[in-house]
Amino acid sequence: MGKKTENRKAEHINICLEEKAQAREATTGFEDVQFVHRALPEVDKATVDVSTKVFGHKFSAPIIVGAMTGGTEEATRINAAIAEAVENLQLGMGVGSQRVAIENPKLAKTFAVTRRKAPNAFLIANIGGIQLVHGYGVKELKQALEMIDADAMAVHLNALHEAVQPEGQTAFKGVLAKICEVAGEIDKPVIVKETGAGIAAEDAKKLEKAGVKAIDVGGVGGTSFAAVEYYRSETGSVRHFLGDSFWDWGIPTAASLVETTRTVKIPVITSGGVRSGVDVAKSLALNACLASVSQPVLKTAVKGAKATEQLLSLLIDELKTAMFLVGAVKVEDLAKAPVLVMGKTAEWLEARGFSVEDYARRGAR
Repeated sequence: MGKKTENRKAEHINICLEEKAQAREATTGFEDVQFVHRALPEVDKATVDVSTKVFGHKFSAPIIVGAMTGGTEEATRINAAIAEAVENLQLGMGVGSQRVAIENPKLAKTFAVTRRKAPNAFLIANIGGIQLVHGYGVKELKQALEMIDADAMAVHLNALHEAVQPEGQTAFKGVLAKICEVAGEIDKPVIVKETGAGIAAEDAKKLEKAGVKAIDVGGVGGTSFAAVEYYRSETGSVRHFLGDSFWDWGIPTAASLVETTRTVKIPVITSGGVRSGVDVAKSLALNACLASVSQPVLKTAVKGAKATEQLLSLLIDELKTAMFLVGAVKVEDLAKAPVLVMGKTAEWLEARGFSVEDYARRGAR
């Protein structure tokens, strides 16, 4: 099983780098979110402070690199490059599912390199929720945490991916109870994250009640794992057909973010198609605490730490510029800045019972 998992991880990396595995027609919804420009920002851009504190950890900017990989030699190089970049910039990162290293401890080094390269950065361990139903528990989660000396534990939900993947496990019954069980036993924050299909208000409420400390919405608009499995499967097979049919399935990131932040009181992280510092700013304006970037970083990480650091630095400067243009001195000021939520995102949210008018009317001066 370990070797098969390792091969699958390598295929995932190659497909994400070489094929068009992004959402096809679906979008994040960030194009429907617009800031109200302030011609009189009354702010010196040099004083804009993008630092923030989450989980008691200070980040130089509210940006983390999302979970992507581990388990192969190429993954080791990718994780090392990302870790070096986030360490230099005082950010954070997640690693890919560590199941492969629990099955084959020799592969633990492909994940452990992150802490070696980033002794001070915020690191997030990662195990699939489906593994909790299939025998994993507190022991394995602690093993994943110790593997990278992690600051938090992510439990990822990937029902869509498992449904399309040829090797997929779809017996999800009992996942919530297992999450509740481990959340009460792990002494690090447990973050539940989706992997590209979004989280609805109903599930966010259940997760908060289960005791998780944060939710990463992982919405539609970025990498589609149905698309990834479309490329992995044999042409004409059922899985190939399913990958094509469900390519754009799920909740757009912006809509999922509003549904979640308007439902729970725990921290919410944005991911799923975050491509710019302006997307980060919009996420914070919709009450996210951090924004997670993956696919663009994967493309730079294969080039090395320097290219990755340059990309992340650009995102930070874009965020700082957006804050300046709306008169925000601190990150928390973005949650007070007026934003218009329009188009399909507004239609979605209104149909689901979430008013968007308050966003446009707040912070007037």
